[in-house]
Amino acid sequence: DIEAKDSGKVCIPAKILLDSLKNIAEQPLTFNIDKNFGVEITSDNGKYKVMGENPDNFPKEPPADEATTFSMPSSALVTAINKCLFAVSNDDLRPAMTGVFFELSPKGVTSVATDAHRLVRFSRVDVVCPESATFIVPKKPLTLIKNVLPNTDEQIEISYNANHLFVKQGGAQMVCRLIDARFPDYKVVIPTDNPYKLTVNKIDFQNALRRVSVFSNKSTNQVALTITGSELQLAAQDVDFSFEGNERMACQYDGEDLQIAFNAKFLIEMLSAADTAEVVIELSTPTKAGIIKPTEKVENEELLMLVMPLMLNN
Repeated sequence: DIEAKDSGKVCIPAKILLDSLKNIAEQPLTFNIDKNFGVEITSDNGKYKVMGENPDNFPKEPPADEATTFSMPSSALVTAINKCLFAVSNDDLRPAMTGVFFELSPKGVTSVATDAHRLVRFSRVDVVCPESATFIVPKKPLTLIKNVLPNTDEQIEISYNANHLFVKQGGAQMVCRLIDARFPDYKVVIPTDNPYKLTVNKIDFQNALRRVSVFSNKSTNQVALTITGSELQLAAQDVDFSFEGNERMACQYDGEDLQIAFNAKFLIEMLSAADTAEVVIELSTPTKAGIIKPTEKVENEELLMLVMPLMLNN
């Protein structure tokens, strides 16, 4: 509830306001705003001052001209963002890859992220879009959106036009500018003929990777996987410091004996995106990308993750 003596507007630095409010106990606060936009905040035990700005300088909300609108569960968007965000590139020289690519169609919504070393594709087939369209949403707005939206089945309204994305939930609306760039043709890099299937316990594999990667080269985080029958061996070394680590673990494997190396940090992050007890890794040769999938499918969802191998150390 808000009790105001006068009406007015002011811009306050968001970080200072939030950092102060989250450390104040639940209590009434009084905001006094002077003619120069100085703001004095008074609590039961303290008084705080911050210099605001003229609200006329605040950017105007872009109009939703010629926007297309559809609805989806809030949890569906939150899940899509969580599955993809870690694979977004930080390379500003390739702006198209610094966001998540959304592919809309009447058959569902697909979100894709890649940094050229790994790729994540997440699809929801229970979301109906009025038309086919594609756009790229930057990483920072997506981080804010997933932190604000509830992870529930509440329906949210999504609108988009050539330049902006609008996400409306309850009485709140979030707007962000889309990335004006062409996303690479990700479909051509997904192998369709990886005949070897490695099935492992996700948690056991993650923990083994964490332990062994401690001894890897810190610039590559390389861990070599040697698969023979029902045994998986993990090995890492840093020749500069004479570090070396090896572990063995049980697995299910259908294929010829194989040795292949990956960035352990990438594998650990990708395994975290799979919500199953076991994952299957589809492999072919030491120089071809591996495909990681959960062994159990969630209804209306499909998750595929690709990771490029590293050159094996001699």
